[in-house]
Amino acid sequence: MSDDMSATNTEIADEQQLLAACRNGDTHAFEQLVLRYQRGLYNVAFRISGNEADAAEIVQETFLAAWRKIKAFRGEARLSTWLTSIAVNQARTRWQQNRQKRSREESLDASAEEKQGAPLQIASEQPSALELLERSVLRGLLERCIRALDQGFREVLVLRDMREMPYDEMGQVLGLREGTVKSRLFRAREAVRDCVTKGMAQP
Repeated sequence: MSDDMSATNTEIADEQQLLAACRNGDTHAFEQLVLRYQRGLYNVAFRISGNEADAAEIVQETFLAAWRKIKAFRGEARLSTWLTSIAVNQARTRWQQNRQKRSREESLDASAEEKQGAPLQIASEQPSALELLERSVLRGLLERCIRALDQGFREVLVLRDMREMPYDEMGQVLGLREGTVKSRLFRAREAVRDCVTKGMAQP
């Protein structure tokens, strides 16, 4: 048996043991699980939400949900796939909440203009880390184009092009057929390409 195969088997065994300990209520084992997966989940959450604070809360809610549901997890999917699925659902919930919040703020703004003749001053959202760390016009344009995508398109783009997740796992995470995943990814890439091309053509 090759060293690579031995390492893979050891890793799988460790994950199964960790999962078994978590199912038995071992909080120390769950802390190890958090340390193992929190960075990857944060990257997914941040890329989908585009906001550091939202991403941190999404990850926190993901692990809270995982702890509550860990005994029901049968291991039919990889643990990382299961956790990513929870994170994506949490990101969707947060996106809906933010959209409703923006809608209420816009309504208040319109009402204030009608009654007072001046716009209601509402604190702007903090810029995302990507906006603060942009090093080039192209990088900034690309990130803006990704954020402009519809939620469903942004999810497939993040999972495939940024997390390099296999199509079958993406289907499990998103609850979609593999063909639908590929079609949505193609459309997402085309939308980003068109957006970047138009942005670069502007003076």
